[in-house]
Amino acid sequence: MLAAAVTGAVLVALLVPMALLIRTVAENGALSRATSAAESVVVAVGTPDLPLAVERMPVPATVFLPDGRVLGEPAPVSDAVRLAKTGRSVTAQAQGGREVLVSVRTAEGPVVIRVFVGDAELAGGVREAWLALGLLALALVVLGIVLADRLALRVTRPVGELARLSHRLAGGDLSARAEPGGPPEVESVGRALNHLAGRIGDLLEAERESVADLSHRLRTPLMGLGADAESLRDPEEAARIGARADALERAVSAVIEETRRRADRDAAEAVTPARRPSCDATSVVRGRVLFWSVLAEDQERAFTIELPDGPAEVAVSEGDLAACVDALLGNVFAHTAEGLAFAVRLAATATGAVLTVSDDGPGFPAEFGERGSSGGGSTGLGLDIARRTAQASGGGMRVAGSAVELVLGRGTGAG
Repeated sequence: MLAAAVTGAVLVALLVPMALLIRTVAENGALSRATSAAESVVVAVGTPDLPLAVERMPVPATVFLPDGRVLGEPAPVSDAVRLAKTGRSVTAQAQGGREVLVSVRTAEGPVVIRVFVGDAELAGGVREAWLALGLLALALVVLGIVLADRLALRVTRPVGELARLSHRLAGGDLSARAEPGGPPEVESVGRALNHLAGRIGDLLEAERESVADLSHRLRTPLMGLGADAESLRDPEEAARIGARADALERAVSAVIEETRRRADRDAAEAVTPARRPSCDATSVVRGRVLFWSVLAEDQERAFTIELPDGPAEVAVSEGDLAACVDALLGNVFAHTAEGLAFAVRLAATATGAVLTVSDDGPGFPAEFGERGSSGGGSTGLGLDIARRTAQASGGGMRVAGSAVELVLGRGTGAG
């Protein structure tokens, strides 16, 4: 549309004056031929050959003699003819065209030679010229639109490819790459986007390897902790510490396996969406509270647990939900005084379940914030783990006083 508008404006500015010039040239040519025909009779004025010269004229002509006689084509005596009889040659507008009047002085008086030029002759060839100009303008507009479309496609196609590539990268397909093309600027953007995708992949791979390496390094002190537990004289204390060391080692092993599987899983999910994980929240919460109950007895903490009578399916993997419950209960034991009671309540809902962990402590401080800032002297990562777990299931997290409420859903979303 822009090309059509610009081309049309240029053509109008160029062709309108040209069309007017063509009409003027055509009129001037017709009048010039009429004047030449009238002047060809002038040499015969005053001689006996005048009637013959009038008959041989290539165009119809009229000669007004001083004695009132009229030779040639009959014509009315107009104001222009009267003006010409005073000795002036004129060209005047007449009905249906124009009349060219040439005045010749003789001894008997002025002789006026009149040649009439009709409108058709005045516009001879003008319509054809205008039609040719119109067809030329139309052809130029169409050509401009076609060329503009080709040039626009050369830009929009690579930009569209870059948009599709960005969506693939956002979907987790870090192997997606663009074929640089189009104008230099668009090609530069494509190369930069390819570089960015490669850099993101390298950073993620480095992060996974760092987590796996760090987790692997933890195995050595864990093995030492297990050996120390076996050397304790109290069998019950040795069994308890050994069980915790084993649980910690299993958690570290799970972290190593998860980080090493994530790359392949992300690539597969970019092509085919993975099946949504799910678990029975009732079973997981019961098991984690049972695990923490040993420490609760050591710290003389009273606790209550409320669970549904049946299973409560939520869109969270068993490992993620267990880590979420551990993070919430870990906060209770880490940030409240020994002896303070806590409660765990899981309620099944039509869309999932609601998990509430509360304690008798002072509650969360007013400056409680987001990830990395809990306001309680900790990293705040525990609550962030709980929040992300709930949001991944289609729910969310609410904090009120000393209670944390997680809404666990069965679909994707953020609450």
